[in-house]
Amino acid sequence: MDTMQGLKRTKYCGQFTADDIGKEVVACGWVQKTRDLGNLIFIDLRDRSGIVQLAFDDGTARDVHEKAASARAEYVLMVKGVVRRRESVNHEIPTGEIEIYAGDLRVLAKAQTPPFEITDHTNVKEELRLKYRYLDLRRGEMQDALMMRHKIVKIARDYYDENGFLEIETPMLIKSTPEGARDYLVPSRVKPGCFYALPQSPQQYKQLLMLSGYDRYMQIARCFRDEDLRADRQPEFTQIDMEMSFVEEEDVMAINEGFMARVFQDVLGIEVQTPFLRMPYQEAMDRFGSDKPDTRFGLELCDLSDLLANCEFKVFKGALEAGGSVRAINVKGAAANLSRKEIDKLTDFVKTYRAKGLAFTRLTADAESSSYEKFLTEDEKNAIRARMGAQTGDVILVVADGSSQVVYDSLGALRCELARRLDLIQKDTFNFLWVTKFPLFEYSEEEDRLVAKHHPFTHPALEDLDKLESDPAHCNARAYDMVLNGCEVGGGSIRINNPELQDRMFKALGFTEERAHAQFGYLIDAFKYGAPPHGGMAYGLDRLVMLMLQKDSIRDVIAFPKVQNASELMTQCPAEVDEQALKELSLKLDIQKEE
Repeated sequence: MDTMQGLKRTKYCGQFTADDIGKEVVACGWVQKTRDLGNLIFIDLRDRSGIVQLAFDDGTARDVHEKAASARAEYVLMVKGVVRRRESVNHEIPTGEIEIYAGDLRVLAKAQTPPFEITDHTNVKEELRLKYRYLDLRRGEMQDALMMRHKIVKIARDYYDENGFLEIETPMLIKSTPEGARDYLVPSRVKPGCFYALPQSPQQYKQLLMLSGYDRYMQIARCFRDEDLRADRQPEFTQIDMEMSFVEEEDVMAINEGFMARVFQDVLGIEVQTPFLRMPYQEAMDRFGSDKPDTRFGLELCDLSDLLANCEFKVFKGALEAGGSVRAINVKGAAANLSRKEIDKLTDFVKTYRAKGLAFTRLTADAESSSYEKFLTEDEKNAIRARMGAQTGDVILVVADGSSQVVYDSLGALRCELARRLDLIQKDTFNFLWVTKFPLFEYSEEEDRLVAKHHPFTHPALEDLDKLESDPAHCNARAYDMVLNGCEVGGGSIRINNPELQDRMFKALGFTEERAHAQFGYLIDAFKYGAPPHGGMAYGLDRLVMLMLQKDSIRDVIAFPKVQNASELMTQCPAEVDEQALKELSLKLDIQKEE
């Protein structure tokens, strides 16, 4: 194998321009493609910046020509030569005007034939890409994603620094506080039977930093949650985390709108209009069936419950008598696209969101068909059509359920599915909004009790403080989520800074005084020493990059992601450890074998 001795790279492959013509340069990289035309050989040399063409001909030294002829895909080369103008310009790449006429070529490393071609927009199965992730990461679109991550993080550090924030690291080994998602636990060797937890967020530490007087904090924080994965979830992820003292909601929103505007301008060259739209939680649910609505298209929900208050149709009547609702969306002009067969498929779709079915009215030019109108009075039918603004060519889709949450979930998902199928989404549009006035609590069927909608340190709405004990289910929170194109990219709240109010919050969550002090005693005690009003938020960096690049999965913007079962295909982790390691940790496994 050749060495680099005596040669130093001049610049990256993609940085050579016509200004370099006539200069002697050195380039390094991987072989993307070779074209051997006998005496004339071309090699496309690739690094993270792009591709430059190398040229070899009759005038090239024999040993250099032989090395060029032997080069294969993914060989690592170093070339010394003179930049010259190409005979045929390639307008598809930035360096397409020039090439390097080689005088010296060194093969720094040979490569086996890779299991897939290193090209963008590959059709290779994701499992194979993840198994050979080090090869997948050589592809330009993967490198673009990771370089975008780097740029956003740099902008974050610069922007928050300019606005008086200090970057302070918080611990990775912390106390387990099992209120929320499951913790990843780390056994302690020096305290047998005791465990650390990996942080789900730096929440309590950043609040303590506000109490400590640091006033403005930020951190690029690694976080961990032991939860089932989805396209936009990973067991370990990165947050851009921040907190501010002596602020109210508008202060936190303003500083973070400025951050988003900076990111989109500097990274994508897109001007983001501020301030962002504010939308109360209940309005978002009523109009879009989601607390993270995609506002790039219509298909808004319409409440029909009042029109059907005296309805005798048992499906609608039963839902309303059970305290639920009947809601619908009008898919304008879609009758030609949504056949009865397609509507049956949509029925199966909403059933995955616990809906019992999907009622419809289809108004084609030559006929009308409906699964429910025959059970209604003429006045009820006409009232529904009038409220929905129904016209020939439209399709009205209705969900009724004794739980309004089921109605929201199913229709909220349905409107997004229809927008995808009918190509209603404006692909290059970025719609920001703040969702505000969240409920302070939500009911957990799993635990059969009220749990914190965000976390136990969220400040109740000032007007709802007197309802914390008497009517907690109807208390709102001083919380806010930043939503972009139907995804929550960041969320936060004004925090509780009063120990008496924090105690009331724990009691509303069903905590005994003993349990509250066992889990959060250090925080409760700290607040007794003067905590300023404070609030903040955190962004999901992975999700933000995914949205900016318009990818379908955050796995496409993370260097080494996990798959659905939280394993990493490349290193095959998690993996078993030897008995000695377990013994040192005072652990003994008791794994129940499946029958």
